[in-house]
Amino acid sequence: MAKTRIVAGIELGSSKVVTLIAQVQVDPVSFTTSINIVGVASVESKGVKKGQIVDIEEAVEATIASVEAAERMAGYNLDNAYIALGGAHVTSQNSHGVVAVSDPSGEVAPDDVERAIEAASAISLPSSRELIHVLPREFAVDGESGVKDPAGMSGVRLEVDTHIVTASSAAIKNLKKAVNEVGVNIEDLVFSGLAASVSVLTKTEKELGCVLVDIGGGTTSVAAYIDGALSYSGVIPIGARNVTNDLAIGLRVSLESAEKIKVALSEDAKKKNKIKTAGESDQLELRTLGVDEIKKVSKKTLVEGIIRPRLNEIFTMIRLELERANLINKIPAGAIITGGGAETVGITDSAKRMMSLPVRIGVPKGVGGLIDDVINPAFAVPIGLILFGTQQEPNERLTSLAKRIKFPSGGFVGKLVDSIRDLLP
Repeated sequence: MAKTRIVAGIELGSSKVVTLIAQVQVDPVSFTTSINIVGVASVESKGVKKGQIVDIEEAVEATIASVEAAERMAGYNLDNAYIALGGAHVTSQNSHGVVAVSDPSGEVAPDDVERAIEAASAISLPSSRELIHVLPREFAVDGESGVKDPAGMSGVRLEVDTHIVTASSAAIKNLKKAVNEVGVNIEDLVFSGLAASVSVLTKTEKELGCVLVDIGGGTTSVAAYIDGALSYSGVIPIGARNVTNDLAIGLRVSLESAEKIKVALSEDAKKKNKIKTAGESDQLELRTLGVDEIKKVSKKTLVEGIIRPRLNEIFTMIRLELERANLINKIPAGAIITGGGAETVGITDSAKRMMSLPVRIGVPKGVGGLIDDVINPAFAVPIGLILFGTQQEPNERLTSLAKRIKFPSGGFVGKLVDSIRDLLP
């Protein structure tokens, strides 16, 4: 009989609060995992600006509305959830750890792997910062580098390169407080760029080297992969809402009208790609969108004069960050753009021009069930939270550091642990 468990993800974004509830089934014979979305809810965000909570009461109100709507759809009361963490306060660095192999016969044990990762995570952090993820990039056994899983290998010296993601303690406390007041326990906090990459990127892209760009409402998360491992994480405090603001200022219309115009331009561009129409008018009729401030406006003026400069700025900043990290020439698979801002008109052209890389729009995958409304770039992060949670062991209660580390498993010890876990209720 297939084992079933519930995994949930909540994203408190700058423009929307999304709750996804999924049913995860593992076939005991084939060990295949099926993930079916059973509850979906997206409500307008309140109390969140540029990825950080600025008004806890409003954030709690929006989160309650989102969680309750998803619970009604799923017919399930939510107890635990994985939470997305974003905001310009998120930073990263790479670290190195070295330990001696404890086994006299010289065989690397899982305990040695854990000690090596702990050694690499022992970095000096100010009291205002907290560790979020400690992700092993590669191991080296007796100087032999490029090892992905050293458990069971022979050697006396074990080294590890890790990628460490940190965030502001105050921002984390505010996020935890907002979620706990909703009555939901936090399984784990997951960097939004990492979550999006789990749902959007292919294994080949990660191995070749690529950069994921998740454009949200108020921020843009960046995650660069080299040789299959996360090597750079960062957040730029500019998002799709800045494009809306530029349209509102340039046309002297309200923010609501500017958002309608932006969406209409995106939909118009999609239609043009599907159906080539000859002699089409360059004028956008705003009365049909319910915008009364002005009647007509040139599409070319909007795209090239207002939207493109802002998109160029975003991708220029990303390129500068990658150059600073010495990664711009190590990502031949190019840039994968996702998030709600990925549907902005002209975004792939701007990305190609400013970054000189191949570009594609990333759509989340790997889930089934109620997916009609969620298989689009805007839901890359919450679907990534579900996939991330599925990869974790169910109901594990580990220390704060151990929960951030994904340990390799295998060999006799791994089989023994799996056997014991199968006997548990």
